[in-house]
This record gives sequence, C-alpha cells and structure tokens, in this order.
Amino acid sequence: RMLGRIVELDERPLSVPRPLERRLVGNCRDHSVLLAALLRHQRVPARARCGFATYFLPEHFEDHWVCEYWHEREGRWVMVDAQLDQLQRDLLRIAFDPLDVPSGRFVTAGRAWRMCAAGEADPDAFGIFDMHGLWFIRGNVARDLLALAKLELLPWDGWGIVNKPDDELSDDDRRLVDRMAALPEAMPESLGEIATICGTDSRVRPPDGWPGA
Repeated sequence: RMLGRIVELDERPLSVPRPLERRLVGNCRDHSVLLAALLRHQRVPARARCGFATYFLPEHFEDHWVCEYWHEREGRWVMVDAQLDQLQRDLLRIAFDPLDVPSGRFVTAGRAWRMCAAGEADPDAFGIFDMHGLWFIRGNVARDLLALAKLELLPWDGWGIVNKPDDELSDDDRRLVDRMAALPEAMPESLGEIATICGTDSRVRPPDGWPGA
C-alpha cells in the first residue's frame, strides 16, 4: 500500500527524488521495512531491525528502526538508516554514511537489554518522548525478534510480553526476555528458535486477526 500511494503521488521511478509536497509521510519503521522489501524483491537478503539510535540526541538512545542487508562481496551485514536524507543529516550534523552505519551508532534492542542488565547503561536513557525504561526496551526486544521472523510490527503494536507491566512479570517471563535478547546475536544458527518462539509462544506471537499476519 505504501508503494501504491508513493506512485499515486508521483508516478516517476522510485529512484527519482520527490519534492516535499509529493512525498509519503512515514516513520523510521516504514522506511526500514520498505527498504527491506525492495531489497528482498531483488533477491538481496535484508531484514528490519528495532532498537535505539545514538545520533539524534546527546546521551540518549532514541527508539528507532534501521535495515540490514547482506553484502555478498564483503561477506557482512550492512546497516542502513533509510530515514536519514541530506536535510536530516545537515540538521543533526551526522557525519557518517547512513548507507553504512558504523558499529555502535545503532544499538539493537537485545544489546540494549543486555547492557542494562549488566549495569552498563541506564534504562531511562532508552526510549522516546516520555516513554523510557526497561519496559520500553523489553517491548523493542520482542519487536526486533518478530521482525527477524519477518513479522514487522508497527511501533505501537503490542500484546503479551510487550504490554505486561513490570510488576506482573514472572521469572519465566524474564528468562524469556533474556533469551530473546540473546538470540539475534547467535544468528544464523538461532533462526530456527527465533521462528519457534515467534510462531508458538503466546506471549510473543501475533494474536489471531493481527493485520500483519
């Protein structure tokens, strides 16, 4: 639907930059998922990632999505921030190439969870607007894992382990989040377990009737 609306606004090829009044408004998740879809259409392995960016506000990890694609010649996953156009780069004084985001500038949700669990970071530094803390990071851990299973939630989608209040989490729930936070670092070997959790665990899998299923 996004592609259809983009072409409706301006029927020229997607490679042609649009003036502001003919652009489709979207968020970081939209940019990342659309780029991943376009790359997959060209048979390039790609995936959307949910986590936190370090380059929007000082000493803050901003809720954000990016895209990763497999660079066959270099044998590595390359991270792309598809939201950053030249206007944003100039305003935010971003010096790095958004087509190859340097290591550490974007922190995946699982890494953020482990950093806070180890006392290496303040959970309240992770989030957006007035939403922050471990509960927010936990939600992004689930969103990132589901995205790796090609179930890309909207930023405001939530159920199960995402919406459960901290004081209602069981020990088993906490172990699940710890496991979900670790699995992305163990890819590709962990892809089977990621698919199993996202497809069968009622605390994680999309509910019946979810429009993205």
